Amino acid sequence: MARNSDKDKIEISHYILEHVPREAEVTRIEYEGPALAVYTKRPEVLVDQSNIVAEIVSVIRKRIVVRPDPSVRLPEAEAERIARELIAPEAEITDINFDPSLGEIIIETKKPGLVIGRNGAVLQEIIKKTKWRPHVLRSPPIKSKIVTHMRHYLHSESKERERILRNVGERIFRPKAYEVGDVRLTVLGGAQEVGRSAFLIKTRESSVLLDCGINPGSQRPFEAFPRFDSPEFQIDQLDAVVITHAHLDHCGLAPFLYKYGYDGPIYCSAPTSNLMTMLQLDYLDVASKQGITPYYDQKDVRECVLHTIPLKFGVVTDIAPDIRLTLHNSGHILGAAMAHLHIGEGLHNIVYTSDYKFARTMLLEAAAAEFPRIETVITESTYGGHEDFMPSRVEAEEKLTRVINETLERKGKVLIPVPAVGRAQEIMLILDGYMKRGLMKEAPVFIEGMISEATAIHTAYPEYLGREVRHSILHEEVNPFQSDYFTIVEHPSVRQNIIEGEPCIVLATSGMLEGGPVIEYFKNWAGDERNTLIFVSYQIEGTLGRRVQKGVNEVTMIDNEGKMVVVQVKIRVESIEGFSGHSDRRQLVNYLTHLKPKPEKIFVCHGEKQKIMSLANYLSSKVGIPTIAPAVMETFRLL
Repeated sequence: MARNSDKDKIEISHYILEHVPREAEVTRIEYEGPALAVYTKRPEVLVDQSNIVAEIVSVIRKRIVVRPDPSVRLPEAEAERIARELIAPEAEITDINFDPSLGEIIIETKKPGLVIGRNGAVLQEIIKKTKWRPHVLRSPPIKSKIVTHMRHYLHSESKERERILRNVGERIFRPKAYEVGDVRLTVLGGAQEVGRSAFLIKTRESSVLLDCGINPGSQRPFEAFPRFDSPEFQIDQLDAVVITHAHLDHCGLAPFLYKYGYDGPIYCSAPTSNLMTMLQLDYLDVASKQGITPYYDQKDVRECVLHTIPLKFGVVTDIAPDIRLTLHNSGHILGAAMAHLHIGEGLHNIVYTSDYKFARTMLLEAAAAEFPRIETVITESTYGGHEDFMPSRVEAEEKLTRVINETLERKGKVLIPVPAVGRAQEIMLILDGYMKRGLMKEAPVFIEGMISEATAIHTAYPEYLGREVRHSILHEEVNPFQSDYFTIVEHPSVRQNIIEGEPCIVLATSGMLEGGPVIEYFKNWAGDERNTLIFVSYQIEGTLGRRVQKGVNEVTMIDNEGKMVVVQVKIRVESIEGFSGHSDRRQLVNYLTHLKPKPEKIFVCHGEKQKIMSLANYLSSKVGIPTIAPAVMETFRLL
C-alpha cells in the first residue's frame, strides 16, 4: 500500500514539476494535512502567477499550498525587521509572530489593507525579501490570552506539527484498498438525550467521528462519555475527528482520544479551535476545584491543539481517501458549523447539522440551508417537542428588559447564568443596546468567569459575526463588547463587594449552575426574594440549573469551608427561551422542509426522548420524509 502511495505521489510530483516555472526553484513536494505543500526557493514566483497553481489543482484535484523552503528563509528577527520597514507606520502593526511549520510570518495590524498594499504589492515585497509568506490578521479590539498562548505553543512545537501534518497527508492520500460502499452510521452518544454527542461514519475504507462530547449532567462515565466500547469504534482505524462547535457536550472528550493513542487530525473552524481549548482547560480547572479526577490532563489538551487543522466555511477538504468535508455556518455560537460529508464521487452525502439556529440573531447569521447534494441528515431536536414554540426575539428582549427593570426598581439584584460562549455575548449586546436607548434602567453590569476571554475570541473573528455587529467592529470601530456599562471582574477578591453592594446585573458562568463563579452569587442571593435569577439558555436534565428552573425550594451546596449547607431558594426565577442558540419546533420543521436538495432520510438526535419522537413522527407522517429516532449504540447502513 505504501509503495502505491509513493507511486501516486511521484506521478503527481512529476506533473507539478512539469507545469511550474523553473525559476520558482521547487525543492520538494510534501503532503501537508489535507493539502500538497510545494516548497520553493522563490515562492514569490508562484504567488505572483497564482493561475498556474489553480490550473494544476483543477487537474490533480488536490489542494496546493506554496511554502518557502526553510533553507532560504531569513532568521525570524531579521525577517521581522524587514517586514516592519516595508509596512507603512499608518498600518499600526500590533504584533508579529512566525509559524515555522507553515513558513508563515503572521502580521497583526489595525489596518490590513495597508499591509497588503495595492494588488498585494507589499505582500510580494515581504515574500521576496524575507522568503516568509505573510499571513495578515486584523488586530482584535480585545487581546485574547488563549489565541496568544496557542500561537506561541504551535511555534515552539513546529517540528512536531510538521510531523503530524505529514502523517495526516499520507493517511488521507493513501490509495483506496476497496471500492467505495457500505456507508454506516453508528450512534455513540447524543441520541434520545442531550449531551455526549458522538456519531461514527464508516465506509469500507474510512472512519470519521463527528463530535466527541461529554454529558455535563452525569458523573458516571458509562452515561457521561460516548460509547467507545462499541465494536464499530476502533481508535487505531480513526481517520479524522470533526468538531462542530466548542460546547463541552460536543468537544469535551476530544483530548481523551489522544490519551489513548489517537494521532490523527481534528477538523473545525478557527474560532472553534480557540474556544474549544479554552473550555477544555476550564473543564479541568473546575474538576480539580471540585475534587474530581478528570479523565485527561493539560498534556492531552495540548495534543488537541497540535493536531487541529482549522477550516474556513465553504472550503471542500479531503479528510480520508473517500470522504470530503465542507463546513457551513450553523448560527449556533461563534464558529459553530454544520458538517457536510461527501462520500465517494457523489455516492452518498451526509449533513450533520449539530446544534443550529435557523434565524438571524444580534450575534450571528442564520444557519446555511443549501448544499450541493444531500441524502442523509442528522439533526438536533433540543426544542423539538410539539409545544416548543419560542417567543420572537423582540418579545424575548422586551421580557428581559421588563424583568430587569422590575428587579432594579425593588432594589434587587439580577443574576444571569450564561454559557461563556454564545449566550453571554448575545445578552451583552442586548443590555448595551437597551440601556443606550433608555429602555432599560441603567445599572452596573459585572462580567464574571471566562466570559471576557470568550468575548476577546469573538472580537478576533469578526468575519464570523452577524453583519451589523461585524460592520460596527470593522468599519465604525465601535466595539459593543467594550461598553461603559460593563465591568470585568478581574479577581475573585472583589466578588464580595459586588454581592453586598448596590443593585446590579451579573453575567456569570456556568450557564447551568454546574460550578463556576455563578455559584457564589447564587448562594448569597438565592434567599432574597427581591433578587431575580434569569435563565437564558437550555438547562440539561440532572443539572442544578434544571432543578432550580423546576422550582425547588432548597438545595444542598458546599460552602467556602467545604461543608454542606442548605440554601433556601426564594429568589425569583425566570426562564426566557427566546435567546436560545437552538431552533424551536417551528424553525426545526421549517429548516428540514426547506433544505435544498430535499434529503432522502433524516435521523433525529440531541433532544429529550419524547421531543425526538414527536418531531420524528411529524416529519414522517406530515412531511413525508422517512425519519428515524436512533438509540445510542445502534448502527444503520446508509448505503
